[in-house]
Amino acid sequence: MNEKKRKPVPIAEAVSGFLSQHGLVKRVQQATAIEDWPKVVGDRIAGVTKALSITPDGVLFVAVTTHAWMTELGLMEPELLAALNVGRSREKVRKIRYRLDR
Repeated sequence: MNEKKRKPVPIAEAVSGFLSQHGLVKRVQQATAIEDWPKVVGDRIAGVTKALSITPDGVLFVAVTTHAWMTELGLMEPELLAALNVGRSREKVRKIRYRLDR
């Protein structure tokens, strides 16, 4: 066998290269909206919700414990979107969809 010997690279560099090579950088950046959710909405809302996923076109799916909270959060959507998107370099969250989590 005549294999080329490669120098080891740091794992962060390998992962970064893989993501870039496969066009996944934007999706990974977009997923930070899920991680940001509790910080953006605060403890009270974070206690009754959980960000689940985000679509490539910017729809954030959030599980909510009650219908009342779904209604309240629906009314707060413009403020929540603004807070999620302020100062972020990732693709914008453009819509929030709520799902009752039982």
